[in-house]
Amino acid sequence: MIRADGEGPPRPTKLSRYGMSRYAASNRQFRAFADETGYVSEAERFGWSFVFWMFLPEELARASRQVVGTPWWHAVDGADWRHPAGPGSSIEDCLDHPVVQVSWADANAFAAWAGGRLPTEAEWEHAARGGTEHIFPWGDDEPSDDTPPLNIWQGEFPRRNLATDGYLGTAPVDSFAPNPFGLYNMSGNTWEWCADRFRVRSLSAAAKQRDIDALREQERTLKGGSYLCHRSYCHRYRIAARMGRSPDSAAGHIGLRLAFDPPAEPAPEPAA
Repeated sequence: MIRADGEGPPRPTKLSRYGMSRYAASNRQFRAFADETGYVSEAERFGWSFVFWMFLPEELARASRQVVGTPWWHAVDGADWRHPAGPGSSIEDCLDHPVVQVSWADANAFAAWAGGRLPTEAEWEHAARGGTEHIFPWGDDEPSDDTPPLNIWQGEFPRRNLATDGYLGTAPVDSFAPNPFGLYNMSGNTWEWCADRFRVRSLSAAAKQRDIDALREQERTLKGGSYLCHRSYCHRYRIAARMGRSPDSAAGHIGLRLAFDPPAEPAPEPAA
């Protein structure tokens, strides 16, 4: 448990019926949405986004700006969902990988076009557990670096990724075994936006808690971890793990998955 993320304590939640996509939204799907609607993402409008250092050619790494505190992230001009690692990169060879470089607003716009919505955090976590109480979608055992059941970092973060799972970056949305509900990559691969604001309820004094709430009031919740997670660094590929980011944030490890409401029940026929 990462207390600063507000993972606990557990609390009961009642859910209405809903559906969840088996896969994260793919580049192919997001491209269809953008081509049909002319949608321009927030990263495209801003003109830049965050890219992990390992995917940058040397000249682009020198020209970009390192993020203070997390220097493995670079603010790269021209990075967006069509060019996830900046100018010169493309999605053409990874159309069935999850779309990344999408903000919370981008995710909501895509969801509305696709006839769905973003899941709540409770819905996402219930779906990820697959009817169990396990720590991970496959059980309670930490993933092995030899035969990993998900796409996360293997090696020494952030300098050396052994990629024994087969991927340095994202993996196709149907990679690895599904959870008991038939959902793929509910841990690792990409973080997934949820509908909720990111709220942290700590055990600290009330005044300190108010400061935390005020600072993070606008953040939205992300679940699932990503290909950059490692037990020595963030360990957020656990089902309970969570992260908050401002809704206009986009990065090379943030995507989305759709939830769906069931069709409305027809009104009963009037009595004769």
